[in-house]
Amino acid sequence: MKFREALDSGGFAVTAEIGPPKGTDISGMLHHMELLRGKVHAANVTDNQSAVMRISSMAVCRIAFENGLEPILQMTCRDRNRIGLQSDLLGAHILGLRNVLCMTGDYVSTGDHKDAKPVYDVESVQLLRIVADLNQGKDMSGNELKGGTEFYPGAVVTPEANPLEPQLLKFEKKAQAGARFFQTQAIFDLEKFADFMKYARQFPVKILAGIVVLKSVGMANFMNRNVPGIRVPQDLIEELKAAGKEKALDTGLNIAARHIRQLKEGGICDGVHIMAIGIEDKVPVIMERAGLI
Repeated sequence: MKFREALDSGGFAVTAEIGPPKGTDISGMLHHMELLRGKVHAANVTDNQSAVMRISSMAVCRIAFENGLEPILQMTCRDRNRIGLQSDLLGAHILGLRNVLCMTGDYVSTGDHKDAKPVYDVESVQLLRIVADLNQGKDMSGNELKGGTEFYPGAVVTPEANPLEPQLLKFEKKAQAGARFFQTQAIFDLEKFADFMKYARQFPVKILAGIVVLKSVGMANFMNRNVPGIRVPQDLIEELKAAGKEKALDTGLNIAARHIRQLKEGGICDGVHIMAIGIEDKVPVIMERAGLI
């Protein structure tokens, strides 16, 4: 079943992440695509994630498409002005891409080209409006297109942000601008996420919970110190500690699978987006342990 069909039918959608490599050797990426084919509803292709220069998201989306995976094109506002964004969206459409995740994008200071000039001509809410315009057969300036688009637009939200109120306001603006699905930042506190979902259910959108696989105690502590909007609870850190270094990764896989199972069985959200950073080959293992395959 296609990604949009899975969500519209009330099913539990599962997506995973594909990070384009930094260079032209795509053998590892193709292997990950092979592992995901037939198991996930779609593969989300990152767009120069963390402001690190990599292969174009659009090119990798097309490769995924040709390899039997339905892609979700990530598009950030950091590297293109409104002309470039619209041009790339039209290009993506004629290449057969239909899902687009609209993001503002990490600042260049986090990446590997710190002297690059960030663009940010528009931000994520405006990009969603651009997609809505293209779907109506017009560009951002109101000019008629010779053939419109049929994108299924999405956006991101951070349900565990502190304070949460700015995220809720931005979430509402994104929904009003045309977002049909949301992919969340990593969630670890399921009770707090369930509270967020009570708010989110006011809007006609689908929510995929972000699941980041914890590989070690060190990774959990690093995220708590350095990643805004993410908080790994102490009980999960203690669970990783008790497992020891040799079994920490396996325990992290079990935690991810357990959370997915709880989210699905509790009917809390509409699906999950699995982010197995650096261990993409473990996604099928997580899905099997979660009872998804």
